[in-house]
Amino acid sequence: MFNPWSQDPDRRARCRNALTRLVAFTHRGLALVGGLVAVLLLWIWLQPQWLQPLEQRLATWLRERDVLTVFWPQNTAERATAVHLQDLPPQQALVANWLARKYKVAPEPLAALVAEAHELAKTSKLPAHLILAVMATESSFHPYVQSQSGAQGLMQVMTGIHAQRYEAYGGRLAAFDPVTNLRVGVAVLSDAIKLRGGSLEDGLLFYLGGYAMTEDNGYVAKVLAEKARLDAVAAGKKTPAD
Repeated sequence: MFNPWSQDPDRRARCRNALTRLVAFTHRGLALVGGLVAVLLLWIWLQPQWLQPLEQRLATWLRERDVLTVFWPQNTAERATAVHLQDLPPQQALVANWLARKYKVAPEPLAALVAEAHELAKTSKLPAHLILAVMATESSFHPYVQSQSGAQGLMQVMTGIHAQRYEAYGGRLAAFDPVTNLRVGVAVLSDAIKLRGGSLEDGLLFYLGGYAMTEDNGYVAKVLAEKARLDAVAAGKKTPAD
C-alpha cells in the first residue's frame, strides 16, 4: 500500500508545526476575546447607569426579531404593576380598596402602589399614608398626567429639574413608570422636608413649588386631610369615599 509519509519524511513534521501554530493562534484569539469581554463587564459594573439602557436595547432587538417570543413566551402579567388585594396585609387592603373606589382606579394597581408606599416609608421615614395622600392630591393615581409646568406622573415630579434622579432607572421616560415615579417623588419630598428643617407643612409647600412658593391655595391642608382619612380607613373606621 502506498504510504504518503514514506515519500516525504518531513511532511509529518511540517504538519505538526502547522497544527501547533494554528492551536497557538486560536488560543491567543480566544484569550483576546475573553479579555475584551472581561473589560466590557468591568466597564458595565463601574457604570451601572448604562446597564439598563443596554438591556432595553437588547430586549428590543430580540423582540423585533421574534427571538424572545420563540424561546421565552411573553407573560405580560408578570410586568404589570399590580397585585391582588388579598395578598396585602388587612389594613393595606382596606386602604387600597377605599382609594380604588374614591378615585375610580382598578384596585390591583392601587394595591401595588399601597404596598410600595409602605416599603418606601421604611427607608424615607415618611408615613405611608402621607405618600399616598400626595399621590392622590397630585395625580388622582393616574400615572400619565402632565401639568402645564412639566410635572409628570403619579407624584407630579418636575422631570426636567430632577432628570438626574431618573438616570438610575433608564432616563426621563421612566417618569411614566408608576413605581419609578413614586420612588423618585418620595426622594424629592423627603429632601424637601429635610431642607425645610423637618417641618412637614413647609416641606409639602416646598415640594409644591420650591422657594418661590408662598401661597399653596389649600394644597397642604388637602394633603393632610387625605392622610387623616387614610389613617381612619386603615383603623377600620367608616369613611366616605365621596
